Amino acid sequence: MTPVELSRTVLRAVRRAVDDGELSVVVPPQALVTVPGPGGCGDYATNIALQLARPAGQSPQRVAEVLRPYLLGAAGVSDVVVTGPGFLNISLRAAQGSVALVSEILQSQSQSRSQSRSQSRSQSRSQGRSGVRFGYVERPTGQVVRLHAPHEVRAVVVMDVVARVLRSQGALVRTSCVARPEREWTEVLGVEVDAYGTPDAPAPLEVNVRPVPAAPADPVALGRDAGRWALLHPAAHDRPRVTSEYLSQREGNPLFRVRYAHARTRALSRNAADLGFDAHPGVVQDVRALEIALADHPRILAGTATQHAPDRLARHLLAVADAVTPFLPTVLPRGEEKPSAAHRARLALAEAAGTVLAGGLSLLGIDAPDHL
Repeated sequence: MTPVELSRTVLRAVRRAVDDGELSVVVPPQALVTVPGPGGCGDYATNIALQLARPAGQSPQRVAEVLRPYLLGAAGVSDVVVTGPGFLNISLRAAQGSVALVSEILQSQSQSRSQSRSQSRSQSRSQGRSGVRFGYVERPTGQVVRLHAPHEVRAVVVMDVVARVLRSQGALVRTSCVARPEREWTEVLGVEVDAYGTPDAPAPLEVNVRPVPAAPADPVALGRDAGRWALLHPAAHDRPRVTSEYLSQREGNPLFRVRYAHARTRALSRNAADLGFDAHPGVVQDVRALEIALADHPRILAGTATQHAPDRLARHLLAVADAVTPFLPTVLPRGEEKPSAAHRARLALAEAAGTVLAGGLSLLGIDAPDHL
């Protein structure tokens, strides 16, 4: 059962509870399924009970207890525990959670590759340049967002990334700047702005993207990838440190760690092909931290979009990179060892991590090279 399938299972449980007269609510179009938070347990958690409590006229704990037996009866679910104010923590049957997660990530990668071949370059802007779509919503939500930034380089770059992430979550976004962006911002840093100047509206558009400015530092001198990372990695209330450290290829550079981890996963795929085997999702032992980081990716994208905080995505990619890097030396056979199902499962997990890293870097507007 993949996280998407589990989300549908949760909605089916709600629908059955409504049909049986246990709840009187309108079944929502989607149910958020994420990794359990602090105090949680199991493989996944959902806040559907908190979402339905008010329309149902009941407490979240009561709604959760109503839904629990319906979820327990679903195929692939081994246990459901109610924690906190009403979170439903779901455990899947042995190994199903991690295998399903890797399968879903790799499926999103293959689907995006076929889509990217049929899309024009002009369409690719709203889909994410690398095409990997794990964590994207399936269809437009109808949400319309207007982003307006001051004439300042960090604000414009942050706005560009927030727009990308919002589009990945199904929103229709229009961006504007109080003045025409500098030519270097668009040509070197790759920012795209739909309009600039004073909007033709009854009231001036409020500036709603306003991180601490980068001045007097000039990120353009670092080039697109390092310049964007320097502006995006710090939180909006922190002044960015725009220095040449982001150009160095060493462990102390967080951008290098993320891109290096991605390049290593791509190298493993090439080396595995040379050895005559490919990836196949399976059970991998002692990688819980990596699996949690990967499963958390959709939640991070949703939070980045809601809070207009690309630093959340940047820090998450660093967490994924730091979790996968120690695992990579275990993927390929050693010496005279023959490729086995275990090697194929480890390769699939490594490729899934690489897919998440590539997709996240793409949303930040940063290249994810196959070679470093």
